[in-house]
Amino acid sequence: MPEDIHTSFDASRPSTARIYDYWLGGKDNFRSDREEAERVLAVYPPLKQMVRENRLFLSRSVSWLASLGIRQFLDIGSGLPTAQNTHEVAQAVNPVCRVVYADNDPVVLSHARALLSGDRVAVTSGDLRDPGGITGSAAVQELIRPDEPTAVILAMVMHFIDAGTAQRVTRELVDWLPPGSYLVISTASGEGAVASDMQSEYTASSTWNHSREVIRSFFAGTELMAPGLADAGEWLPGAAATTPTPKSIRVIAGIGRVSEHAGGQSSKPASVDRSARAEGD
Repeated sequence: MPEDIHTSFDASRPSTARIYDYWLGGKDNFRSDREEAERVLAVYPPLKQMVRENRLFLSRSVSWLASLGIRQFLDIGSGLPTAQNTHEVAQAVNPVCRVVYADNDPVVLSHARALLSGDRVAVTSGDLRDPGGITGSAAVQELIRPDEPTAVILAMVMHFIDAGTAQRVTRELVDWLPPGSYLVISTASGEGAVASDMQSEYTASSTWNHSREVIRSFFAGTELMAPGLADAGEWLPGAAATTPTPKSIRVIAGIGRVSEHAGGQSSKPASVDRSARAEGD
């Protein structure tokens, strides 16, 4: 979650969550958000489509994991509720799935609590940079069973924290997760002048441009599922890895599985199956 989050609402300040809402075609945004969104799109017009592809990646991932038998999900930095929310996708596969959403934007929390009600759905206030505060929250303690595999989702939030913090956060989450759990990550990454321009233009928050290898390090202690790291729009469970086409900005996605024998071994490097190694990166 970005550093522009405040404890009080200010419609004159653009919010990352509301900018994403605008790009996804939502209505929960203000003039400041729309102006910021259009300013960023002027630097890199394909970004809107990439954000939408990321949303589809999230839906595919949740549906796939639910079909594998995952029954509980923790969506950190979930953003504003929109179509195909995590609990809707998961419960369409199995109605007993339980979902906790975590965010620290007061507008997101207000909307989420109003719209995401249900016996198996909860919302909690929490900061990505303090995963222990999230996993120790009352909502997580109530819905997420500690001895049952869980999917933790970090969709389009890791570029709002520096690499060292991101590595610490994912290490703590993997240590918390029981064997058989999954870590779902998507994050923006760029190269060259356009990426630099994006960082300077995206005034709603501080952004960090993580390389592919740094993103891979976020999966330490897990086994990357095929196709390994891939563009969000191309990530399909079990698909063969492909050589990435050159892009100034991309959304890189991956899913890691906590080994049955890992036991939260955060020091263990992320292993990669043959399909993932075929990426050549």
